[in-house]
Amino acid sequence: MELFVFGCAALMVVIGAVGVITRKHPVHAALSLVLTLFGVAVLFVAQQAHFLAAVQVIVYAGAIVVLFLFVIMLLGVDRVENLRTEPLAAQRPLAVAVSLGLIGILVAAFATGSGVLHERGAGLKIPDLANESDANTTQLAQSIFSQYVVAFEVTSVLLVVAVVGTVLLARRTKSAVTENSK
Repeated sequence: MELFVFGCAALMVVIGAVGVITRKHPVHAALSLVLTLFGVAVLFVAQQAHFLAAVQVIVYAGAIVVLFLFVIMLLGVDRVENLRTEPLAAQRPLAVAVSLGLIGILVAAFATGSGVLHERGAGLKIPDLANESDANTTQLAQSIFSQYVVAFEVTSVLLVVAVVGTVLLARRTKSAVTENSK
């Protein structure tokens, strides 16, 4: 039975990976990626790594692929836009003002809250969980949300910056792309 589950999951992973590479339409490639990620989750379940399987499905197949699909839909793969026309005249100054305000709020939050994070992280006692069935999950959660909370949040900001960068790079006009390639 284990060999059958492994064979089916491996086939899902391989077919999904080939689909990601060969599909021309980005939405179909993202759906092939979902198939690959579900296959990897099945392999995790077969190895009794239920937490990793849940993370694989929730984080990667759920959140990351939905983020990819959102960016693909946001970019409008099938249509070309004229970037010279502004739909809203006050859009850029308003975006700069809101960005500066958010940066100010983040700096103030980090300045006032850094001591609180260190106090809460130092005051936590990690109980002896050797006899409990979910000891690894509990210790992982305590580690992420006490000691490494800043790194965890910086990673999420980096993901958002990557999406914004992707949108900006993909919105270049076709003429700019052809001029740069010559």
